[in-house]
Amino acid sequence: MARVTNDLLPGTLDLLVLKAVSREPIHGYGISKWIEQRTNDTLAIVDSALYKALHRLEDAGAIAAEWGVSENNRRARYYSLTPRGRQMLRAEVATWKRYVAAVSGVLETA
Repeated sequence: MARVTNDLLPGTLDLLVLKAVSREPIHGYGISKWIEQRTNDTLAIVDSALYKALHRLEDAGAIAAEWGVSENNRRARYYSLTPRGRQMLRAEVATWKRYVAAVSGVLETA
């Protein structure tokens, strides 16, 4: 399993976090585990990179945070998507799909 920090393209971690929190309010550890599961353990997000992304997205108004109690009965910050975050997620998904299509077109040429 690869430990991911700066190996992702710029903005990719933010996109993954936005997608993870779009489902339901979730804490940082849950976001990390969700990404690992969805990528079949290909991506493992380093805590420092994840929390920088969470702060960046919260500062941008894309996510909101509130304190709650985790399934382990510990205090945790739960993150949820804001209306601005939904707009950002739609735009980033569209951009990512165009990027993937463009790179795939190059890689598949003879």
